[in-house]
Amino acid sequence: MIRIYNTLTGKKEDLVPLEENTVRMYVCGPTVYGLIHVGNARPAIVFDVFRRYLEYRGYRVIMVQNFTDIDDKIIKKANEMGVGFKDVAETFINEYWRDSYALGIRPANFHPKTSDYIKEIIDLIHKLVEKGFAYVADGDVYFDVRKYKKYGELSKRKVEDMIAGARVEISEKKRYPLDFALWKSAKPGEPWWDSPWGKGRPGWHIECSAMSMSLLGESFDIHAGGEDLIFPHHENEKAQSEAITGKPFAKYWMHNGLVQILGDKMSKSVGNIVSVREAVRKFGRDSLRYFFLSKHYRSPVEFSEESLKESYRSVKRVWESIERFEKRFEEVPIPRRDPWQESFIERFIETMDEDFNTPGAIALIFDLVREMNKAMDDGNEDRALKAYHLVKREFGPVLGLFDLERERKVEEKTEGILTILLNVRKTLRKERRFDLSDEIREELEKIGVKVKDTPDGFEYTLE
Repeated sequence: MIRIYNTLTGKKEDLVPLEENTVRMYVCGPTVYGLIHVGNARPAIVFDVFRRYLEYRGYRVIMVQNFTDIDDKIIKKANEMGVGFKDVAETFINEYWRDSYALGIRPANFHPKTSDYIKEIIDLIHKLVEKGFAYVADGDVYFDVRKYKKYGELSKRKVEDMIAGARVEISEKKRYPLDFALWKSAKPGEPWWDSPWGKGRPGWHIECSAMSMSLLGESFDIHAGGEDLIFPHHENEKAQSEAITGKPFAKYWMHNGLVQILGDKMSKSVGNIVSVREAVRKFGRDSLRYFFLSKHYRSPVEFSEESLKESYRSVKRVWESIERFEKRFEEVPIPRRDPWQESFIERFIETMDEDFNTPGAIALIFDLVREMNKAMDDGNEDRALKAYHLVKREFGPVLGLFDLERERKVEEKTEGILTILLNVRKTLRKERRFDLSDEIREELEKIGVKVKDTPDGFEYTLE
């Protein structure tokens, strides 16, 4: 039985889907006004692997991950660039797909955009107004927090305690400081849609309720995202959705820990971000996935270049063992499953079933790699084959790790670019232009390429 930690109840619970053998899950996606960074990558990787594991365990998974394509930050970016908000959003949705592919993240079943669900959003707001959970104030519509008695249930906060510490939008139109906008009246230079309350656009929280309920139903199994979304975003989603339906919104709430740099949350507002593109270019896809999966998903992680280098060294040890074994075959055969393999599969399932323990699963893979190396050293081809099969074909795909063919393509391109650059440097040295030659060497060292000049030319190593 799979057990997961439910933020709503504050404890681990057995995963019992609303519909037998089907898990419906919604994962909050990015606001698309720039390239995604490593902090954005963590929930994308974590819940990609969680979905893979559910499928490995025999569940049919219906997964939704949205794009927020209308937002203050998108509007600001569009005005700065002199283009429409859709131009900004579509540009960075396309860039997201590039980065998502580079990370080995499978597309969800549905990727809805806020701007495609305006009718559904307006319908939900209209119901909230009709039921007395929302009020109209000069073209804006606000959710009345005090009317929903379970407000704070998800974040474990009392309404009275929230007022002082919460990030609340200041407005004279509100009846209560914690009331949040469902519909915002149009301002000059902003995109707008017609509504019963005048021209305007949706607030942040209502969009996810509209998209999730439209695609997964009024109640579904899992709502997931980073722990920074628990309050106010998920708290508000839960309140407005349950106020409309009178039913539980999501049965389980899953949240991953945050990515930090020197103790601060990685975020664009702080300015301490590292883009996914930069991280993958420097360290590779497997290194980044391994970095996150080698820590428990609910724990915060400290991002640093040294930690990524250590992840690279770890995955490289697995690659080398896989390659050493594959060199023995033109096509690696499929072994007959035996009790030895079954014991590892049982351990893998037992580990992953306990609140998605990917660090334990990775430790098990390294046990298998040691078994594979020992078997090859001892000439035990059958045992080596069975260990290889579990690492490469059974457990690796669940974690999205050790797809060497894909990594080789990236490495081949990288090495081709490096060779060109180093040959240019060789020419500069022949021409005795040592200042430029040294500058290239120093810049390469900054990204982990160590260059050594020899009487026969040059050698380089990648850290």
